[in-house]
Amino acid sequence: MRPEYDFSEGVRGKHYRAYHEGHTVTIHQDDGSTIIQNFRLEADAIVLEPDVRRYFPDSESVNATLRSLIALLPQTQEPA
Repeated sequence: MRPEYDFSEGVRGKHYRAYHEGHTVTIHQDDGSTIIQNFRLEADAIVLEPDVRRYFPDSESVNATLRSLIALLPQTQEPA
């Protein structure tokens, strides 16, 4: 970071809730046109925190790890 950047008044997670509720991105094209895209997480989407994402960069790694943990659960335990 450059010394002139001052985040001392920053608020961590300020836009977290709004992002999960959905957000709009406006793209201004060179030709003067505008594209508006609306994004909303799927109802069953799972969002990984940054520290976890470093270890599990994609769906395949997350699923493989969770399946290995499932194999360790007692057979009588029902899925949540």
